[in-house]
Amino acid sequence: MIYWWIGLGILVLLALLIWQMARSWRARGRRQADIALPEAAPDDLGPALVETDGFYVATSRADDPLDRIVIGGLGFRGRAVVSVHAEGVRLEIAGEPAKLIRASSIRDVGRATWTIDRVVEEGGLVLVAWSLGDTDVDTYLRITDDPTAVVDQIRALMPAAPRAATSTGENP
Repeated sequence: MIYWWIGLGILVLLALLIWQMARSWRARGRRQADIALPEAAPDDLGPALVETDGFYVATSRADDPLDRIVIGGLGFRGRAVVSVHAEGVRLEIAGEPAKLIRASSIRDVGRATWTIDRVVEEGGLVLVAWSLGDTDVDTYLRITDDPTAVVDQIRALMPAAPRAATSTGENP
């Protein structure tokens, strides 16, 4: 009989833990209410300059690489199709509507080694530094093939401007 009470106690603690995690996630979303939602990718984008499969890793504030952006479907890691068009970068994360990072909002592009909860080999992540409304953010992608073509095509889209500093201190 005592084992039933112990099991019940463990289940109650587990339920409280899950409830608290969900509550914390929603609170993070409320704290980020001042950030603009990412733009939905239109269906009539021009032809892709390059398209590849990969993984969406995270988006964080540029000045705080540990502050994950959770609004607008950017909160969870997942498989993604990344395509570069003349209008910008189309990011289709599994289970989410496609998003468009306009070419005019891209501040920088380069390679990184780490982000919030991911460390990979040197330069194993593609870092796209861009402006989401008035907030500068960094998006990290893990490209399964050689990411050089993606980085080069995004760099060609960027408006001519001085290069931005990345939050992870990498050389883009």
